[in-house]
Amino acid sequence: MDITLTFESVMAALALTFVAGMSTGIGSLMAFFTKATNTRFLSGALGLSAGVMVYVSFMELIPDAIDVMQRLYSGKIGMVYILLAFFGGMGLIAAIDFFIPEDENPHEFHAIGKAGCPCGRPAEGRLRRTGLMLALAIGIHNFPEGMATFVSALDGLDVALPIVIAIAIHNIPEGIAVSVPIYHSSGNRRKALSYSILTGLAEPVGALFGMAFLLPFWTPGLSGSLLAAVAGVMVYISFDELLPSAEEYGHHHFAIGGVIVGMVVMAFSLLLF
Repeated sequence: MDITLTFESVMAALALTFVAGMSTGIGSLMAFFTKATNTRFLSGALGLSAGVMVYVSFMELIPDAIDVMQRLYSGKIGMVYILLAFFGGMGLIAAIDFFIPEDENPHEFHAIGKAGCPCGRPAEGRLRRTGLMLALAIGIHNFPEGMATFVSALDGLDVALPIVIAIAIHNIPEGIAVSVPIYHSSGNRRKALSYSILTGLAEPVGALFGMAFLLPFWTPGLSGSLLAAVAGVMVYISFDELLPSAEEYGHHHFAIGGVIVGMVVMAFSLLLF
């Protein structure tokens, strides 16, 4: 399936990416107004997000990419390009993980079971540095996620909406992770919320970058390659971040149940639309 670019579809993709990014603010607000994070809910929600991403990657994005490439290239050449793009998307996120120190890497799980009560009360300067480094690291991660969300949103609302919801869900714990150390080091809710929202803004910025540098060169071949690369990014995020984080909350069956529910919801949404 080719992606048909219109002004309306591009603006809709930008808007959906913005909504997904701003969910970090929801996580920040949760950290302020709840004494403890509902870990069962987060475990199930992260599992659901992973289920949606994995299902849509292998059942929608990759088949769409194959359909495009088979019409452009004969034999197995098109499939070679798809595989290169798929694993290239994985490699991009893996490289970002590699260059960010583990302590500040949002893809390395840090327990936030008691969002309103960081244990140990580390020194304020160190706590503030942790929050700022987390904000920077998450912002860097959200940039390619924004591009991925934008490209997938161009593929149509039937694919875009579940992906945007999945990205939004997985951004909520990131908002908590950023706001907690900044809030407890400064006592300033506004500052903590601002940094949390800024990390989320990296996603629409990534979308704008994709629009500026990809759309002028848009071709069916680029479209197919990007769909495969987005699938690679989403699969990597699911296995590297979402599922380990869901399991670390200690509710295995909620996590697996979330994965299954996410796949079922995605399957029926694609069937209905």
